Parts: sequence; structure tokens; C-alpha cells
Amino acid sequence: MKLTPQAKIWFNGELVDWDKAQVHVLSHALHYASSVFEGIRAYATPKGTAVFCLDAHVERLSQSCRIIRLPLKWTTAQLGNAICDTIRANRLEACYIRPLVYRGYGALGVWPDESPVDVAIGTFPWIRPNEDQLLAKGLAVGVSSWRRMAPGTLPAMAKCAGNYVNSALAVSEAKDRGFQEAVLLDVDGYVSEGSGQNIFVVHRGVVSTPPIGSSILAGITRSCVMQLAKDLGIAVVEQRLPREMLYTADEAFFTGTVAEVMPIRSVDGLAVGDGARGPITQRLQERFFAIARGRAEDPHGWLTPVG
Repeated sequence: MKLTPQAKIWFNGELVDWDKAQVHVLSHALHYASSVFEGIRAYATPKGTAVFCLDAHVERLSQSCRIIRLPLKWTTAQLGNAICDTIRANRLEACYIRPLVYRGYGALGVWPDESPVDVAIGTFPWIRPNEDQLLAKGLAVGVSSWRRMAPGTLPAMAKCAGNYVNSALAVSEAKDRGFQEAVLLDVDGYVSEGSGQNIFVVHRGVVSTPPIGSSILAGITRSCVMQLAKDLGIAVVEQRLPREMLYTADEAFFTGTVAEVMPIRSVDGLAVGDGARGPITQRLQERFFAIARGRAEDPHGWLTPVG
């Protein structure tokens, strides 16, 4: 995603000009990755702009801060309001939203408590070339040589910056090998997730996804898709997935704020099913977009109007 400068960024409680939201080069987060963030989407709906799963995202941001000990000055309600304020200030109908909490400029050294906790919220238009084609055709992915972190090393349940060095290495390797994305295994060799997405596989009509214990981020879209599967009468289970299930799946797909519901057409050069979006993936995808884009009833209260 390439950034397009917008009018305003919410920065420590104020809406400031885009180019005024600056960070000192000696900020703690730049040296020690002491930051957490969220990726959130707002969709254009017939009733106006609406943020998808705002409360769940802000709550996860708060939990990530708790895990890596970033004390927040603002409540989740205040941060939710700040996100909507930023969208309105930039006059965006559909956008990607990036809240960031980080240790700023104060002292240099691993111990973080002498550096202040700063908060910023940026929004920008969502542009993905060939989106319709990607959502129909899906991605070619490769299993990475990089593994997800072992328990007790890094906090997989926190959406913290340090974890994404692992993701960057995996996706760079995948692209060097001619794939569009990576799938990572956990420390025991079971399927974990993509570089920034949760993963699902379909075998004989049953949808399976790795459990939280497989070093995954507890994805918001993941939870929504599991709920949609239940709504549609599709069996869904959380279980450890051996790598071989990627090669024998009838269907596979990623979920995430950026991925939404993205089919996987091949793994390590082997076609998944017929090598195209499968019927269960399509049903879940269509239902997801119908709700997110306001074309269908929102039975679970996932949309927050920006107003």
C-alpha cells in the first residue's frame, strides 16, 4: 500500500497537518520496536462511511499495549472517537486506518519506561489495483523457510512491530521465489498464518483454521469469517494443520483487514482444488462484502457509522 498524503493525522490528542506528525530519530520505537498498531477498514455504504469492527480493533490495540507494557492515556472509547474524527477530517468515504502506539523520544536503552508513550492515527484512501480480479482468482503462495516465533519468545497475540520483521523476511523470500505471498509454519512445523493474514483450508465441506496456540494473531476478520460460516451452516473448526493439508485442500483462503477474504489458488506451485476460488470461499466472500459494504443487514453489529 503506497501512502497518499492526507490533510490531517490525529497525534497525541490533536488533529495536526500530515507533514507535522514527526518522530525523532532517537525515538525508542525506532531502535527497539516498542510499538503496537492496528489495521482497520472503513467502507462506503449506502448509509455513509462505516468502520468495520471498530470496537474489536480498538480493544485489541488496548490488549496489545497491555501485553508489551505501553500505558495508554486514552480510553478505548476516546480512541474510537478519534478514529472517526480523523476520517471526517480527511473527508474519506472508504479508507484504511492505522492507529499506532509507540515509545517516543526520551532515553536510549532497552528499558522503555523513560520514554513517553505516543499515539498517532492515520487514514488514507484504499487503492488495490486489479482488486476484483485478485478476489476472484486468488494468490499463489509459498511455504516459507522462516518459522513463526516459539511460545515464550515474542508475543504472537500482540500486534507489535517487532513481530513483523519475521513477516517481512517471509514475504520477501516468497516474492524472490516468484510467489505473491507466504505461509509460515509454527515452531512444531504446523501451519500458522500468512505474513499478515490468517489462513483457512477447506476439506470435504469443513472449514479449518489454526488455533491461537499456533503462534497466530487472533484476527478480527478471522473471527468474523468463522461467525459467517456458522451463520451459513458451514462447519468450521480450529485445529492444528499439518503442512500436507495445504497440498490436499479443496479450497484455501486468507483473511485479514487487507486480505478481506482472499482465495489461495496454489501452494508451492501445486493448484489448490481447481486452481481458482472455490464455492465455499465464494459464499463467505460474498456474505462478508454484503455486510461490510452495507448491502445486507448487519446482524452482528460490525459496522460503526462515522457520521
